[in-house]
Amino acid sequence: MTPRPESSGSRPKGTAGEKIPEQPTAAQQKSAAKKTAVPKQAAAKKAAPAKATAKKAAAAKTTVGKTVAKKAATKKAAAEKTAVEQPAAGTAAKKTAAKKTAARKSAAKKATTVKATAARTTAVKAAASRSTAGETVAGKAATAKSPAAKTTAKKAPAKKATTAKSAAATTTAADAPAKKATPAKATARKAAAKKTAPAAGTAAKSPAKKTTAGKAPAGKAVAKKSGVEKAPARKAPAAQAPALEAASAQVVPPEMEVAVSPAVDAADRERLLGGTHHDPHSVLGAHPVPGGIAFRAFRPYALAVTVVAGELRAELQDDGEGFFSGLLPLREVPAYRLVVEYEGTVLETEDAYRFLPTLGDLDLHLIGEGRHEELWTALGAHPMTHEGVTGTRFAVWAPNARGVRVAGTFNFWDGTGHVMRSLGSSGVWELFLPDVGEGELYKFEITRPDGSRTMRADPMARRTEVPPATSSVITSSAYEWGDAEWLARRAEAPAHEAPFSVYEVHLASWRPGLTYRQLAEQLPGYVKNLGFTHVELMPVAEHPFGGSWGYQVTGFYAPTARLGTPDDFRYLVDKLHQAGVGVLMDWVPAHFPRDAWALAEFDGRPLYEHADPLRAAHPDWGTLEFDFGRNEVRNFLVANAVYWCEEFHIDGLRVDAVASMLYLDYSREPGQWTPNEHGGRENLDAVAFLQEMNATVYRRVPGVVTIAEESTAWDGVTRATHHKGPSGFGGLGFGLKWNMGWMHDSLQYMSHEPVHRKYHHGEMTFSMVYAYSENYVLPISHDEVVHGKRSLVSKMPGDWWQQRAGVRAYLGFMWAHPGKQLLFMGQEFAQGAEWSEAHGPDWWLLDPGYGAEADHRGVRDLVRDLNTVYRATPALWRLDTDPAGFEWIVGDAADDNVLAFLRLDPEGVPVLAVSNFAPVTRQDYRLGVPEDVPAWHEAVNTDAARYGGSDVTHPDPVKPEPQPWHGRPASIRLTLPPLATVWLRPA
Repeated sequence: MTPRPESSGSRPKGTAGEKIPEQPTAAQQKSAAKKTAVPKQAAAKKAAPAKATAKKAAAAKTTVGKTVAKKAATKKAAAEKTAVEQPAAGTAAKKTAAKKTAARKSAAKKATTVKATAARTTAVKAAASRSTAGETVAGKAATAKSPAAKTTAKKAPAKKATTAKSAAATTTAADAPAKKATPAKATARKAAAKKTAPAAGTAAKSPAKKTTAGKAPAGKAVAKKSGVEKAPARKAPAAQAPALEAASAQVVPPEMEVAVSPAVDAADRERLLGGTHHDPHSVLGAHPVPGGIAFRAFRPYALAVTVVAGELRAELQDDGEGFFSGLLPLREVPAYRLVVEYEGTVLETEDAYRFLPTLGDLDLHLIGEGRHEELWTALGAHPMTHEGVTGTRFAVWAPNARGVRVAGTFNFWDGTGHVMRSLGSSGVWELFLPDVGEGELYKFEITRPDGSRTMRADPMARRTEVPPATSSVITSSAYEWGDAEWLARRAEAPAHEAPFSVYEVHLASWRPGLTYRQLAEQLPGYVKNLGFTHVELMPVAEHPFGGSWGYQVTGFYAPTARLGTPDDFRYLVDKLHQAGVGVLMDWVPAHFPRDAWALAEFDGRPLYEHADPLRAAHPDWGTLEFDFGRNEVRNFLVANAVYWCEEFHIDGLRVDAVASMLYLDYSREPGQWTPNEHGGRENLDAVAFLQEMNATVYRRVPGVVTIAEESTAWDGVTRATHHKGPSGFGGLGFGLKWNMGWMHDSLQYMSHEPVHRKYHHGEMTFSMVYAYSENYVLPISHDEVVHGKRSLVSKMPGDWWQQRAGVRAYLGFMWAHPGKQLLFMGQEFAQGAEWSEAHGPDWWLLDPGYGAEADHRGVRDLVRDLNTVYRATPALWRLDTDPAGFEWIVGDAADDNVLAFLRLDPEGVPVLAVSNFAPVTRQDYRLGVPEDVPAWHEAVNTDAARYGGSDVTHPDPVKPEPQPWHGRPASIRLTLPPLATVWLRPA
């Protein structure tokens, strides 16, 4: 009969398409019994040879409220005495005899076996009945019949046996098959069915799971036939009877009872085994069906699965290939657990497929819109308590996948039994796994559109294995921060109006071998002692290749595990804040590597990367560019920026490779790129992404700063996003921008021999032409001291003394120039070698036992004094982005290699900076100055002896003279030290 569709509700229902026989009424049963009595008897007579008397027992046993185990001895004696009873289930000797007899009786016809239903077994008998221990009713040449099974003798030919499963809440003893009558000398011990009939709706659709006798639990019988083994039919333990009686109050009344096969149908079974099922919760778990509650479990490698609900214990039928099922006559789904028996162990656990989704409609809506600003709280692996049960929620975005499974240490990296469900059209797959907690490794096993499979690390993983291992790690944070005071005052002034000098660090090589926590004991004190306001960390997000320095990221939400756990990294940030040092971090949203276990073609098709190969492939680094126009990808990156600032208290993000994002033709030849919708070369998607990222970060996290590494003249990098410029674009919204032009020009000037510098004087002055077009940082970064570019001191011409003097003069000029400062580690003490991530800075140069230690220590002492005076002098930072804060004194003294300018604070208090980039001392060098300053005091002189200079200094105040000079009413005369910068401020 066509099955009645099951109702839908908040909990997924049973599988549609299962055949559900209708329950006949009492009148129909009575009428049917009269009409079918003769056919039944005829069928029974057919089953016996003419010369033999057919005496058969179709034992319909029920364990509801009864203890079957106690009656085993009685049944055994009765069987041996009458030679017509079936052997007791679970007896190994009888099983052996049965197998031998079955082999000899290969011509025997099949019989019908019908299990009794709980408390309502109706037997249609054609012969005298026999009772064993008052429980078993046998009918001669007939089949004991359950109303729930609706199987008549007419529908069960002698050549085809059918087993109707019990709707009872327990597992019955071994089936009692009706056998062909044997010669009088044969005993029931030798009689066994040649073939075992498939369970209704289950065995007929899929082969029975093979179970060896050696693996069968004690006391369980396994029926075999011609090399094919039947799933064990297990006895209910004696202790089960009271439990079933306790559950009788929930038993379904007769008018509701309609037999239904609880087993997983063939189609669902195939999809679950193949990893392509999108809704396993609709099939597995517990579901109300006509006749009661169907329980289905998918536990590969299990020997047995038992449902435990309070005092109720019900063992499920083994349907083969790891599937188990049973139909319990209950009114509603109870709170239950599963007891799973494996070889050598028994595990009691919650059923992962009984839980509602852990993600709500709002989460899914925001993900689809690309507006989930706390995406890390929705996706990834999260230890949690769900519906009162502790476990871990897994969620991943993979819209092109045909199926997703979770594999990890908790299931021996076999995700077959942990199938995730697809949450509508969101592309998100989700699964809550009870009893899985922090520290477990995991990956997602994704079935791609072409049917192939790939094992992928979690894009949202918040912790990873130590590279080169690639698994994700379940984690949660219990860190208690101690930087509340720092966070409260960091928003008092914007970064471009505050002192801002940055020490750039590669954590893994600053002091090689130190962990985050060990670094926390050394780095904060070192940076604070040198007077830097901030430390900038080269990328700490997880990356597979150390030689990339972190700029090819695979774990965007995980601090690299090379140095410790995420909480260890929090500890480092906390200690830096407590020392009064801000923390900036390099962030890389421009591209990602092609590693097959990471983001590249994550679910079998371009997902995080652009679908157009010309847009996806980064021409310089062999990596892939993000598809900034896709909502979910943009959300992934915007939320990532917020994540580092909120979860790790990062004070700013230096965004790497912005120029490569902004231009469609970046490093591409004609024909290798496609113009935008306006015919231009601007990447409009990337522009929109950067604007959204900056706006979101500044809105959510007061006091942070974003910094762009942008090497072109793009208009409005640090302009507000809602202000349009001449190009028609709104600003990108960054707080600061690296001044790559100043860095390139000034280093180029310093690399010339002093005698040639007069021909390149404009390289030092040109920066003031555009100094106020953006909010700038002056960077001497890692990029300038590697790959043959030489270290800062090695760029300088001349002998060792001149090289050191050139570095000191250059640093003095840099700290006085409008803009913020950034200096890479090792350059603060004039390291001569290029930096290498393999060994880090040459700290041995500062060893007192080294002969030239004083030379290197002198440069470091200068950096400390520059930072100290800088932070105490508002004129050097208060009006960094305002032209009113700068005035030239002399900018055209090319022949002298001299530059002089004033820096002013908002009250007009000046600082005079004079640089002499010639290796000669210039006596009585006259400079025009404001007339309202009565005297000038030397604040910094890079030629001081304590720095390793020639000590041409001005210990006494310098008073102006009324002689006009350089267009000013007064002037002073200075002795300019060779290759030096001097700062003077009002005495």
